[in-house]
Amino acid sequence: MFRSCLFVAASLLLLPTILFAAEEVIVPPPPAREFRAAWVATVGNSCWPSKPGLSTAQQKAELIAILDRAAALKLNAVIFQVRPACDALYQSSLEPWSEYLTGVQGRAPSPFYDPLAFAIAEAHQRGLELHAWFNPFRAHHFQAVSPIAPNHISKVRPDLVRSYGKYLWLDPGEPAVREYSLHVVMDVVKRYDVDGVHFDDYFYPYREKNFAGLEMDFPDAVSWKKYGAKSGLARDDWRRSNVNAFMQQVYQAIKTEKPWVKFGISPFGIWRPKNPPAISGFDSYAELYADSRKWLREGWCDYFSPQLYWGIQPTTTSFATLLDWWNGENVRHRHLWPGMNSLNVGGKWQPNEIVNQINFTHHLADAGQIHWSVMALMKNTALDAALTQEAYRQPALIPASPWLDATLPAPPKLSVTIGAKSAHVQWQRSAGKPASDWVVQTRTNGSWATQIFPAARTDCYVDNVTPEVVAVRAVDRVENLSEPAIWTPKKFSPPDTSRGAERMKK
Repeated sequence: MFRSCLFVAASLLLLPTILFAAEEVIVPPPPAREFRAAWVATVGNSCWPSKPGLSTAQQKAELIAILDRAAALKLNAVIFQVRPACDALYQSSLEPWSEYLTGVQGRAPSPFYDPLAFAIAEAHQRGLELHAWFNPFRAHHFQAVSPIAPNHISKVRPDLVRSYGKYLWLDPGEPAVREYSLHVVMDVVKRYDVDGVHFDDYFYPYREKNFAGLEMDFPDAVSWKKYGAKSGLARDDWRRSNVNAFMQQVYQAIKTEKPWVKFGISPFGIWRPKNPPAISGFDSYAELYADSRKWLREGWCDYFSPQLYWGIQPTTTSFATLLDWWNGENVRHRHLWPGMNSLNVGGKWQPNEIVNQINFTHHLADAGQIHWSVMALMKNTALDAALTQEAYRQPALIPASPWLDATLPAPPKLSVTIGAKSAHVQWQRSAGKPASDWVVQTRTNGSWATQIFPAARTDCYVDNVTPEVVAVRAVDRVENLSEPAIWTPKKFSPPDTSRGAERMKK
């Protein structure tokens, strides 16, 4: 389950910075920084679970396989959908259990377990962040097959729900709707150890058509009459203002409760056609009432992941052109980590398209990307080779978020014990901030090697060579990196004869 340590060490010494020969100041190189994530969709059983009605053991096994795969590819986060349509893939007193678990909305898994709590624990054991992904306003999906549960919002507060085409939708124009969805999000933030909250591109819905094939307007006449007509805004602007108010509310509420929990938004990749001039396509500003550029410019998120699901070359929807434009709008210097359509690899695209897109993100201040979806990484051997041999050869830390917290954690306490053919590196947290990861680095023959371990890991064995330096650093919840605790082989401790017993314990 855990990545093994690939280094060699010897004795014991603790210092954040030291002189290693008389003139040398030892400064380990900064580890690579890059957000590497994948979406794990639950709506329609598209990623997990593979079908409704699986046993608890089967559901857990499938989720473990996804997380194992993510860790093996050196990803560092998963975006896990927990609320597809006013339902819950976690234990909730506010909304019914999702039918995608058991096949029946409102029915809990049996034997009972909490999928979100399980996913968080298993992700953190593998050094992966887990971001809880919510659909804030969709109330019922047209592909749902089970009856709507009695405690569903459409039954409890039908006055807040609109029937629109094949869907049920919460009306963002109702202040009670915004308060309700905020309450749902904050219930998860308060009760679960999530690393992030995530929204995708659904705000007001994509346009539905009637039986004649004509587009229908969203049926918000009631809320418009109560609130919009008195606002002094045109109806489209009022709709956008409803979403804007909600986004600001969510960001501020998260920061008040748990400042380290990141808020990420993944809107449609084009804000408006002709922005920049070469771009054409869907107008999310006008159609979804999503003023996504405003959210980025106002800093109402910690990371922004426009869905740039197109190739680099087509000029009208160019991944590179759009990413550069979004970067120019990023005046608050939030993380810009685009979504990529990795499912295209093996069909429309060759693997080098995704590798080139990943490489293109490296010219940004903080590199990162999210794969749509994790299914593209589970069974695509061509993409797997491209990622493991090219894009993700080395592990990477998530870029830090200094606007959330710029205080560094304390260096850990480090000890290294020499054995006959190995060394045992151990570390402990110092007082202060808890660690979310550990960075272990060794220098051998002048070359540095880096490994990243999850918070629960506090030791590793290293083999076959004696390093010149071992350095261990703590990483906090917003990816600040401590000064290093450094060991050099000037003094040797007695041989470690407990290696076999220690490894048996693992």
